[in-house]
Amino acid sequence: MRIPNVLADNKKKAVLMTVLAGFLWGTSFPAIKIGLQFMDPYTFVFLRFLVASLALVLVMLLTRNRLSLKFAKKRLLLFLGVINGLAYLFQYLGMVDASASESSLLVNLSVVWVALLSAGLLKEYLGFRKIAGIVLSLFGVILITTNLEIASIGGSSILSDFLVIAAGFLWAVFIVYNKSLVKEGGNMVRSMTWLMLFTMLPLLSILPFSAVSSASLPLNAWLAILYTGLFCWVVPYYLWLGGLKYISPVTSSVVLLTEILVAMAISTIFLGEALTITSAVGGIFVIIAILLVSLADKI
Repeated sequence: MRIPNVLADNKKKAVLMTVLAGFLWGTSFPAIKIGLQFMDPYTFVFLRFLVASLALVLVMLLTRNRLSLKFAKKRLLLFLGVINGLAYLFQYLGMVDASASESSLLVNLSVVWVALLSAGLLKEYLGFRKIAGIVLSLFGVILITTNLEIASIGGSSILSDFLVIAAGFLWAVFIVYNKSLVKEGGNMVRSMTWLMLFTMLPLLSILPFSAVSSASLPLNAWLAILYTGLFCWVVPYYLWLGGLKYISPVTSSVVLLTEILVAMAISTIFLGEALTITSAVGGIFVIIAILLVSLADKI
């Protein structure tokens, strides 16, 4: 009976790794808010992922991995990289007009997209607990991001809404197809490096819109770039990929909602944003949803 125990242990570790990834991704929201005080979103998103790419290339060199064009899963990594880059591009463009609360709500509709894509593409059985978890998580996200003030999410243009929704859908595709990446195994660091390099392809298109020179950026801007590039992408993506080996994309997407709880807590403590009873109730719903899908997931 040792094998079931090993599988259960792997699942627990996978959920923990996903929670840690969500925690780090959650810290990116206040970090981005601070960084945008010193630079435009085009400069920020490009330099963030340039730093992440250079860091992964350095890791490859230090670990004596060959950065050769001859590697497995080339098409899959190219696809995932371009999808990831486009998602971030759409998000940043959409958030020029869309509010933070509205953008958070629309992006996190990815929970629904992941469930639909997983059922259709991966033939994943959802079951009552997962469906209940998805519904609870969505309700929790709505409570957290809108505080039930519906008028606060209606001010942006239709185009902005569409761009942010498109970003959430692309990340749902990204999550589902990353499952294929981890199933096939291989060198995770090499896969991450090439995926990040391919992510830069769509982001190159925004360089002409950058309003500031990287040489003129203050120290605080570079701290935000380095933090979001390394600790809000390289580290959490590594943790998330490791967790995705043993849990389903649906479970992963719901567990990643911990990033909203973290962002809410940090914003309340350090940025002085008010925590309402409605937001707190929404956080409780998200936690219950995470527990539901974690218990329901089968390896």
